[in-house]
Amino acid sequence: MEKRMHPYHMVDQSPWPMMTAITSLGLTSGLINMFNSKSKFLMLISMMSLIFISFQWWRDITRESTFQGKHTQKVIMSVKFGMILFIFSEIMFFLSFFWTYFHSGLTPTMEIGLTWPPTNIFPFNPMEIPLLNTLVLISSGVTITWSHHSLMHKSKNTIKALILTISLGIIFTILQGMEYWMSSFTMSDSIFGSIFFATTGMHGIHVIIGTLFMIICLIRMKLNHFTNHHHTGMELMIWYWHFVDVVWLFLYLSYYWWPMN
Repeated sequence: MEKRMHPYHMVDQSPWPMMTAITSLGLTSGLINMFNSKSKFLMLISMMSLIFISFQWWRDITRESTFQGKHTQKVIMSVKFGMILFIFSEIMFFLSFFWTYFHSGLTPTMEIGLTWPPTNIFPFNPMEIPLLNTLVLISSGVTITWSHHSLMHKSKNTIKALILTISLGIIFTILQGMEYWMSSFTMSDSIFGSIFFATTGMHGIHVIIGTLFMIICLIRMKLNHFTNHHHTGMELMIWYWHFVDVVWLFLYLSYYWWPMN
């Protein structure tokens, strides 16, 4: 058995950080090529490579934490602190979108008709699909909390509640797609269309990522990787999902309710 004189995890040499950096460069270059109506080959190869590397890297982390016991309480605290910093960076990321939105909405210029939303832009009715999506996300916040408490109390409802949360995340994504399909304006329709689809689209991507995060936690739960006192991966997933919920509440009030009132 490995003997250590400190509680920290000395990470073994790994090819994944360097490969991730190289693949990210290829993905960025591929996106630029695609935006300029050139080949999509580099972007597709880089995307597939990034997915493969992520799977391999997270597999190694799962082995280190679950099977090798290298994630001590000190390491777990460091991982949680890293997640807190990541969520804070995401908050600042969305803050930039909201800043742009309110900068244009509170002082509309002559070019957009001195009104907000701009002239000839008909925003969505906040009492239809947006309200339904809000109820779906709020419900998912309740069910994921239910799953967490069930796990801590060794209840059989843990997996059921997690599956229900995953289903709600998928339903939200489907409804968002339907909303985009029925939209009367596009991303090229003034600053309103640009910032609306940029913000809601980025939030939608976060919902998809969070749903995949939950699916991975469900698989790990089926494999008995989590216990009532050791389930850091699920805790981080719950933090992330609650962050997505809160962002949507601000987004609903600002992007859907305010333009109609």
